[in-house]
Amino acid sequence: MTASIATSQAILVVGGGISGMTAALEAAECGKQVILVEKTPTLGGRTALLYRYFPKMCHPTCGMEINLRRIKGNRSVRVMTMTEVLAVTGRRGDYTVTLKVSPRYITESCTACGNCAKAVSAEIDNPFEYGLAKTKAAYLPHAMAYPQRFVLDPSIAGAADGEKAKAACKFGAIDLDMKEETVEIKVGAVIWATGWKPYDAAKIQPYGYDRFANVITSLEFERLADPHGPTGGKILRPSDGKEAKDIAFIQCAGSRDENHLRHCSRICCMASLKQTQYVREAFGEEGKSTVYYIDIRAIDRFEDFYQMVQKDATVSFVKSKVAKIVQDKEANPVLHGVNTEGYHRYATTHDLVVLAVGMEPEANGIKLPDDMLIDSSGFMEGCKGGAENEGMFGAGAASSPLDVNRSVQSATAAALRAIKVIHKTAAVEG
Repeated sequence: MTASIATSQAILVVGGGISGMTAALEAAECGKQVILVEKTPTLGGRTALLYRYFPKMCHPTCGMEINLRRIKGNRSVRVMTMTEVLAVTGRRGDYTVTLKVSPRYITESCTACGNCAKAVSAEIDNPFEYGLAKTKAAYLPHAMAYPQRFVLDPSIAGAADGEKAKAACKFGAIDLDMKEETVEIKVGAVIWATGWKPYDAAKIQPYGYDRFANVITSLEFERLADPHGPTGGKILRPSDGKEAKDIAFIQCAGSRDENHLRHCSRICCMASLKQTQYVREAFGEEGKSTVYYIDIRAIDRFEDFYQMVQKDATVSFVKSKVAKIVQDKEANPVLHGVNTEGYHRYATTHDLVVLAVGMEPEANGIKLPDDMLIDSSGFMEGCKGGAENEGMFGAGAASSPLDVNRSVQSATAAALRAIKVIHKTAAVEG
């Protein structure tokens, strides 16, 4: 185990998505020492994989790039990627955290030239494309990746491809002898910004996600529409590569359902409304989007966006919870259900179905400290014993289903609460 680093005056932020980056920056720019850990090779989380934000329809670089620049220029933030929390012990103001650091096999000497990727032949499922594409086993996660360094997949670290990658690197940046490390740190407060993951659509058996190629999730569709995605921004059917001009968007796929996720995931309605505009951009008047919904939850400033989409002649709405999906001989999904506005049965064929899957906490499955309060859905509510005992805080989608804007607000609040803990600790120690 590597010796302890940091002190009780430092703040640990777990998770390097938009919430974790925000919390780390807010605390660091208030003069606090921050350790930001992320289990993947890059910061940015799921936000970096979006094509557009709603309702302004701007790219994630609009905001993410600024945060990355702030992190690069702030010496008070120590970034540790490929790092996971194994254990947290102690109390408010005095926590001991054990971290596991996985080997990247590529050092800070990397210039992101890409010679290592050209040298290897092995491919893996691209973890940043939701399985829609392959990538070389030496890869840069995506264009906005920070740190801007390649990663060597462990599968080739001890193989011939690993040696080829090492030989191709002109800067000696590949270290095949890197080992997993365990690091122990001392911190005064912990912010859990572990984010969210999409609900497993295969569990919704009537929709056939695991059986029908042309039934995909909203996150996969986001990557299809992105010019940097697996299809270069072309909206194509996975089954045959043909253009998908007639698309069904199914709301509450797994959310608000006692058999799956009991909670409303909040972002799904707006995500689908946004994605109908991708279809219009791709195909103009030839495109067709049908939104199957229980309710449309577009509150506050999002109501204007909803009304704009309602006026779009290429978008129609069917008030119905789809009962099941079958597939015809041409691999077209056929949706069955009842339109509750008039109670008409339908069996409607589309080119592609997009499931607006619900959000569940990424922390599900992580061994959290015993004094963390978790709600029935797995979201973090705070610490047991009330505010006076709180030294750990949930932020962003780790605390509740939130969109990007509200995640940033939540992260800022968590940072302020963590700073308060550090101030009180300093006063006691002083």
